[in-house]
Amino acid sequence: MSKSEFILDKKISKKDVCFHCGDFVFNTDNLIDEKQFCCNGCKTVYEIINQNNLCTYYEIDKTPGVNQNHEHRKGKFDFLNDELITEKLVHFRQESIFHVTFYLPQMHCNSCIWILEKLPQLDLGVLKSTVNFIKKEITIQFDNGKTKLSKIAEKLTDIGYEPHISLNDVSKKSLKKIDNSRILKIGIAGFCFGNIMMFSFPDYFSLGKFDEPAFKYFFNYFNLFLALPVFFYSASEFFISALKSYKQKFLNIDTPIALAILITFSRSVFEIISNTGVGYLDSMSGIVFFMLIGRYLQNRTYQQISFDRDFTSYFPLGVTRIDKDGKEQQISVKDLKIGDRIKIFNEEIIPADAILFLGKAIIDYSFVTGEATPVSKSIGEIVYAGGRQTNGAIELEVIKEVSQSYLTQLWNNEAFKNKTNVNNDDSFIHNVSKYFTYALFSIAFIAAIYWQFVNPSVTLNVITSVLIVACPCALLLSATFTNGNMIQQLNNLKFYVKSSSVIERIAKVDTIVFDKTGTITVQQIKNALFFGSINEYQKELIFSLVSQSNHPLSKAIAFSLNNYKKHFVRDYLENLGEGISGIIEGKFVRIGSAKFVTNNKKYLSLGTQVYVSIDDNYLGYFEIKNVYRNNLKNVIEKLTKKFKLSVLSGDNNNEERNLKNLFGENHSMLFNQTPTDKLNYIKDLQKNGNSVIMFGDGLNDAGALKQSDVGIAVSDNMNNFSPSCDVIMAGEHFHKLNELINFCKKQKTIIYSCFGISILYNIIGLYFSVIGELKPVIAAILMPASSISIILVTITLTTFFAKDLHD
Repeated sequence: MSKSEFILDKKISKKDVCFHCGDFVFNTDNLIDEKQFCCNGCKTVYEIINQNNLCTYYEIDKTPGVNQNHEHRKGKFDFLNDELITEKLVHFRQESIFHVTFYLPQMHCNSCIWILEKLPQLDLGVLKSTVNFIKKEITIQFDNGKTKLSKIAEKLTDIGYEPHISLNDVSKKSLKKIDNSRILKIGIAGFCFGNIMMFSFPDYFSLGKFDEPAFKYFFNYFNLFLALPVFFYSASEFFISALKSYKQKFLNIDTPIALAILITFSRSVFEIISNTGVGYLDSMSGIVFFMLIGRYLQNRTYQQISFDRDFTSYFPLGVTRIDKDGKEQQISVKDLKIGDRIKIFNEEIIPADAILFLGKAIIDYSFVTGEATPVSKSIGEIVYAGGRQTNGAIELEVIKEVSQSYLTQLWNNEAFKNKTNVNNDDSFIHNVSKYFTYALFSIAFIAAIYWQFVNPSVTLNVITSVLIVACPCALLLSATFTNGNMIQQLNNLKFYVKSSSVIERIAKVDTIVFDKTGTITVQQIKNALFFGSINEYQKELIFSLVSQSNHPLSKAIAFSLNNYKKHFVRDYLENLGEGISGIIEGKFVRIGSAKFVTNNKKYLSLGTQVYVSIDDNYLGYFEIKNVYRNNLKNVIEKLTKKFKLSVLSGDNNNEERNLKNLFGENHSMLFNQTPTDKLNYIKDLQKNGNSVIMFGDGLNDAGALKQSDVGIAVSDNMNNFSPSCDVIMAGEHFHKLNELINFCKKQKTIIYSCFGISILYNIIGLYFSVIGELKPVIAAILMPASSISIILVTITLTTFFAKDLHD
């Protein structure tokens, strides 16, 4: 039996692609204004945009739209007319003026921003629309007397930007707001730091011998006035953190920094009030300013990306309920009750455990269980929440409320919520800070004893000078700017870390565990390999038939054959769970299971094999295989040298042979794994002393991702739902995995290098402090010089070590 593999080999001209979305055009019937469209949906969007004189949308970026090859059913957003739902979604309301924010995952280019901010031209009730491109959100101000929330959602859907409205949007207690207080603190500290430096110039240039008492008095008190908001507001987070660590009997890095700020400020106030000096307010405000900038840089990713999503972010907010009279109405998922009849349309999520009442159900549970092959359900069978219907509309009868469904109970299991193995206080930064603080106090103590015998009047001055000039702010600056720059480099490759501590934990791992489906395989693409012998004309017949079906296996075959001609199909018939058939060009074509096609038990179907016959002549079968990520074998070979590897899959073991060819025979591979099995496997590894990274992509991996030392969610679409994790990674850069881990391991090297440079400045400062000659001008030179040097070194080293990421 020969083997042939169909690979799409397109040489597409501009005439072959959709004017709206850029996808390949199969059907040339969708033609308007001499422009071709791949589907009626894309053509409809173009017509709406053209009618409103907004075709500049197509001039900013070529083919900027998103494929619209699916039906937008009317009434889908009627549930938004419910006052209770509107109340929870709207975040500002004054009389009839409402403000609402929608998440639009389709947003991807400048044209998207342009068309979305023209929304008032498409709906006269909309007063203003503002786009946040980074978060893919649009904030809309509208007059509720002239338009409705449901109408706005429908209009966005009509132009290709269907808002993602989930159960989580109304379950949260309040609108999540970005905390901009740190930006305000940075602004205040920077403004005051610059002005204090400027008003200190007379004292700098006169080397402390400024002979104009009136001006000196004014400048000193004006600097003190400027330092007050820096000390009481901008530096507040260091004092709060230090107080919390003290209550927990733990000395974190903020404790000595808070102490240094307090001593610097107190001594400066004393010198100014007693007219014995000008203090070190410039140094204090400079320390606060630079440290706040570093912290902002290392934490900003967490504000832009949601790492802590639960199942409610995956569930829809609205569902179609059928009443006793057969009328359909949109209601909130939270209002579903046992016994309710609901209608689930193609590609919609099933929100509650239910019994199939009417229709052909082919449920994709890959995101929930990891099983790659869709499951066919017969009337009377239970359909569990979380599955996605892939074959038209079905009717279900709810048997459990949303809060009691299998998926909800699974998520609410305490084992899936607790991540007890990670202690952020174990960071090496805190440990280094602890020993640095001990050394600093020792130097201050020794210097105090010496001066107590030599000249007791300068003892207090020496002690405070040592604590001012040698505070561990250099270590914190080294850490924050290193982490900030590393996070930026990682972000460039769409490797988004939740916090800087994640980078440190990645550097410690010795074991890596992979989920299979959607993690090391590409979720939406399958290979269709044919075993048998067919000619070109027969390929056209097969392509024509499978193009009629929405079943994922049919789609995989259609994708492999989509450069073949399509013929008209007559008498098309789909047998649930068995296969499809039809008459094409007078030929009877049958495609499906072995029993359906051959009626012969000697052909054993494994679930991913699709058999073919034409005019009852058996021709062979397609085997649907997963498409593994680019250069996966090369990635595994590199990782094998340094890590223990494992594969956990909720799928069957059909791919075991292929996986062993990729990973080798010595690595553990477990199949048919439930979410609890995966979680327990991670726990067992940790009990044996292993530090574990878990790679996953679905709800079935949520517990394992939570339990692992580092949980990494792999996504082929960064806008899609991903479970709670420490890192969100773009699948397109999976081949860079080894380089990404190596880069994270450079964190300590960079921080220690910067800290070593800062020690040189500390030695100089300590020399002047110990001999009692630390002048404000010396501190004013050393503090900024040390900070700027650290910033330059961190940028240089992170850029140097990041070269491997971009090769």
